[in-house]
Amino acid sequence: MKRRPDVAPEPIMLSPSMRELDRMVRAVAPKDVVVTLIGESGSGKEVVGRRIHELSKRRAGPFVPINCAAIPESLFESELFGHERGAFTGATERVRGKVEASSGGTLFLDELGELPLAMQAKLLRFLENRRFMRVGGSTKVSVDTRLVCATLRPLELEVQAGRFRPDLYYRIEGITLQLPPLRERPADIAPLAHQFIAELSAFHGVKPPKLGRTALAVLQRYGWPGNVRQLRNAMERTCLLRPGLPVRVQDLPRALQASAATSSEPSSKPRTLEVSLDQPLDRTVHRLLLAALEVEGGNRSRAARRLGVSLRTVQRHLARSEKPS
Repeated sequence: MKRRPDVAPEPIMLSPSMRELDRMVRAVAPKDVVVTLIGESGSGKEVVGRRIHELSKRRAGPFVPINCAAIPESLFESELFGHERGAFTGATERVRGKVEASSGGTLFLDELGELPLAMQAKLLRFLENRRFMRVGGSTKVSVDTRLVCATLRPLELEVQAGRFRPDLYYRIEGITLQLPPLRERPADIAPLAHQFIAELSAFHGVKPPKLGRTALAVLQRYGWPGNVRQLRNAMERTCLLRPGLPVRVQDLPRALQASAATSSEPSSKPRTLEVSLDQPLDRTVHRLLLAALEVEGGNRSRAARRLGVSLRTVQRHLARSEKPS
């Protein structure tokens, strides 16, 4: 059966933020430490997790991913640690869990923040001595594996909300890497699009569609709320609808078509922003920033260029405005 190429074999890291991330990945990959990746859904956390594995001393061993948000709580312990025959109704034989299957390699825990509190305690005990018992078992099993975690939100926020154990957080928070969303790495959009077209057209057995300047410009102006995963899905659509043909704007998903239509609408007069001298300066700056983001379809990098400030300045003002007063 042909394997669907859902994960790129080599991550695209041309933008400055991704080059810096790759530098940090190369620094920590050879060291046998827990790494936690933080990033939006679809931003490529599993791709980076695999890269850490492939650059490590464990590259010859298995890379075993598990999505903590996709497993019912009642089945999680068995999924993670396995079970013995007769441990519960339907357990007709011994089954190895993901932890045991990852021995000699890397265990990738995606959406770690969704791990049930009871399982967090069991995971902590395993991390302390790399030993566990299968469900229904009476003897401890030793496993040599490396843990790489991924989460949508910083885990310290989950600790503050009472949804994540502080002792487990302090056990794994040593090496934390932040993945930038696709909208903040525009230099990677075109090469990613071409990579996905090559892989997906080969998978579906069709001729690769041709991305021209107009279609590429639409891709690079879009805000990509679904990140790299959304871009891959958009390129799969073009492979199926335009095999071997030039990609037109109308061949792209409706969200991209709408974005392209909005950005191409002529304006009869420059955009104005009402400002009151009675307002604090921070509030005026924030309104100006929101207006720039609206014009640029939510793209922070282009909003920063429009305002003549750095991306870091934009991010700092947004982070300040999101803090509870």
